[in-house]
Parts: sequence; structure tokens; C-alpha cells
Amino acid sequence: MAVTAGIKEYQLLIDGQFVPAASGETFETLNPTTNEVIGRVARAGKEDVDRAVRAARRAFDDGPWGRMTPNERARRLRRVAEIMRERQEELARLETLNCGKIIVESRMDVASAANCFEYYANLAGQIWGETIPMNGPLLDYTVREPYGVCGQIIPWNFPILMAAWKLAPALAAGNTVVLKPASYTPITALLLGQICLEADIPEGVVNVLPGPGNEVGAAICEHPMVDKIAFTGETETGRQILRLSAGTIKKVSLELGGKSPNIVFPDANLEEAVNGSLFAIFSNAGQRCTARTRLFLHESIHDRFMDDFLAKAGKIRIGDPLDDSTQMGPLVSRRQCERVLSFVERARSEGAELRLGGKRPEKADLQRGNFVEPTIFDLVRNDMSIAREEVFGPVLSVIPFRDEEEVVALANDTIYGLAATIWTSDVKRAHRLAARIRAGNISINYPVVNPPEAPFGGFKQSGIGRELSRHALDLYTQVKNVVVGLSEEVFDWYGRWPGGR
Repeated sequence: MAVTAGIKEYQLLIDGQFVPAASGETFETLNPTTNEVIGRVARAGKEDVDRAVRAARRAFDDGPWGRMTPNERARRLRRVAEIMRERQEELARLETLNCGKIIVESRMDVASAANCFEYYANLAGQIWGETIPMNGPLLDYTVREPYGVCGQIIPWNFPILMAAWKLAPALAAGNTVVLKPASYTPITALLLGQICLEADIPEGVVNVLPGPGNEVGAAICEHPMVDKIAFTGETETGRQILRLSAGTIKKVSLELGGKSPNIVFPDANLEEAVNGSLFAIFSNAGQRCTARTRLFLHESIHDRFMDDFLAKAGKIRIGDPLDDSTQMGPLVSRRQCERVLSFVERARSEGAELRLGGKRPEKADLQRGNFVEPTIFDLVRNDMSIAREEVFGPVLSVIPFRDEEEVVALANDTIYGLAATIWTSDVKRAHRLAARIRAGNISINYPVVNPPEAPFGGFKQSGIGRELSRHALDLYTQVKNVVVGLSEEVFDWYGRWPGGR
């Protein structure tokens, strides 16, 4: 990784070496706060995918990684976590520079990524099978084995954390990896690859290929030497990945989009519900698949809740994400900024009532960046585009409801089923709704829906499989069954023919 005229140059990580793309091409990566170039990155292509996949294949078939004891793999994964903690401020700063996330959140993401490696290091020696009782003189048992070469494609909203979510369980199980970071945010994934080498993870086990999804991601999905695909991103791309992977019947796991409900009942602690609802939509500038973008308010508390909610949302501090006091940074790109603002115009045209924001901030020092104010639409109908489509920005739809039956129907009236939050002091109601809402991750009186110790994934078109917790190890291992004959009688099918002749 070199520095040219103040702009750092980043290369591909293939087979333990940082190398240029076979084509020699590069692309620029920008700071969303200013849209200035902060790096030039090697642009991988199909030839680079083939080189990386073959390196990962050799590392799996012939290298030491899969043959190491689980304790030895765990030791190296713990070293990854240690190095990340030692370099936390550097990694957090680069994360903020590359994706616009506020520095407070970037530090938390680096810490969480390190914890993820440590968590799966602790589970590396706990990947076990089972013995199965048999009707006869047989011993039957299962073992879980790694798939082999895993292609992993991650998004731009949590670059280093999503890389850790993918890499740590795959490596703990003994797989090798070809990781494709998002083109907007490749820097910290490349540094994480470098850290893996520093932690003595063997060459070829971790390969990192920045480049366009329609070329690099597609080539990974179609490559015959790739055994497993794991993708986090938007739902339409997930559909395409399924199609591309079908030719070689790859195992596929998908963590996709959401249009998640946040439901507030009259008996809730309204102060806590207001504060939690602010986090649920505006953290990371709304750029999260679990953002609770549909706020369902019981009609009896609508006005009281909104008064407090609007007042607090209007005080969220927007600015330089490297400033510790900033509470909301820019969106990842100009394109994303324009996309979000186009949803604002559509919502207005469809009759939603704009109560806050809906535009770029007016401060002069923010004009070069991709900033959008916290935006709240009231009296939204569930059939409006702003309530149906994933905006992926700081835009909230407020939808009044009358009773439990109505809100369950509205909450479930979506192609997605990723997350939901319920605010109520009625424990029976809380559990009734948790059972009835079609979503993979539900929180009650708490705004976080994906603690790392718990399984994370969606219903319906929000994905396939579960990440985090012990469940992630199921994504990266396959079951082998072994049956052993124990009978003292010699097996002789044809000599003792069942037909009696």
C-alpha cells in the first residue's frame, strides 16, 4: 500500500501478497464528507477472481489451515482481535473517512469486529456432531466439516463489521475465503486482510478483491471452485446472486433488506420509546438494513409522542463525522444522497405530511458532502412507496393505528421480514405480538435487534440463513453422516437373499 501525492494506493490481496489488478486498472474511493479522493484502489476483474479462488482452493486442499487443531486456529483469530484493538483509532478513522460513519460509531464497530473474531475463536473447538440411536447393531454419528472456498460479498454501511461477521465464523470452521468489499468502502477490508497475515493466518486463506459487483461479485458466484456464497446487501442483488449460483448448486446464505416496524402502544414508557425510536431510525444516518423505518403509533398517543420525538430529532447534531460531538454524518455517496431525496419528493407527491427535514442541511461547511437532515413524514399510508421500499437513509414513515389486530396486519404487509420493535408494558401483549409478527429479529422495549450472541437473519425476502451466534457456524459447515456396522454376523446380501432362494 503506497502513498502518491497524498492519496494512498491500495492493491488486491491474493495468496498472501498485495498485488495490482491483472488489468492494471484502479478506481478512486471518496470521503463522503467532502467527496474528495482519499485512495486509489486496484480494480479486480475476472482474471483476479480466478487467481484468488485458485489460491483459496490450494490453501484449503493442500495448506495447513484446515489441518490445524481448532486451538491453533483460535489462537490466530484471537491475535487478529488483539491487533484490531491495538489499531482501533487508526481503523476507526479510516472507516469514518471512507464511509462517513460518525467516529463514535466507527470506534464501536472496530471494537465489535474485534469481539467477533474473539467470539468465534472461542467457538472454533466447539463444532461438533451427534450420535444417533439406531434400530440394529449399528453406530451412527455425524461430523460438521468446512465447505471449502467461501465467496463473501459485503455492503458499504458497516464495512469492517460486516467483514468480521463473514470472516470470523468461516475461518473458525476451517474454510478459506475470497472477500469482496463494496466498491464505495474497500479500505478497512483490505487492512483487515493485512491484519490476518500479521496474525499468521496462512497465505491464500484470506483474499480480498475490491471491484464492481456486476463483474467481481458475479465471477465469484459463478466460479466452479467456490463452494459457498455469503452475501449481505439489498434484496434485488440477493435474487441475482441466487440465479448466478444456481449453475453450480452453491450453498448460499443471504442477509438482505428490510422495512421494519417500530410499534408503540399507549401503555409504553413514552420517554424510553421516543429515545429508542430515534436510535432505531437515525443511527448510522438510517443506513442499516434493520432500521425501523415504519413507526406505528397508537392514535391515542400520536400527538403527545410526536411532539417530543420531533423536538429531539430536530436537535440531532449533523456535521463532520470525525468530530466526537457529531451525531449524524453524511450518506455514503452522492448517488445515495440523491436517491434518498428522490424518495422524499415521491412521499410528498403521494400525500405524506412532511414534519421535519426532507432536504440537505443549509450549513455552508456541509455543502460538499452527502448530508441529508433527519426526515420525518407523518400520516403515511402503508401502501405509499416510502412505506414499501427500502430508502436506506434518515427517513421515517409515521403510521397511526387503532388496535392490535390492525397493527399486526400492517406490520406484516411487506415483502420483508428482518426486524421489529414493540414498546409496551403489557407482557402478554408483547409476547403475543412477538409471535405474530413475521420477522427474524424482534426486540421488546429495547432498540437493538441484533446482539452478537444471538442469531441474526430474516423471514420472507429479507434473507436465507442466520448469522452471528453459534448459528453462523452452521452457515460455514456441512454435515457428514457416518454409519458403522457392529454386527458379529457377516453381511451377505446375496448369499442370504431375502426372497428365500
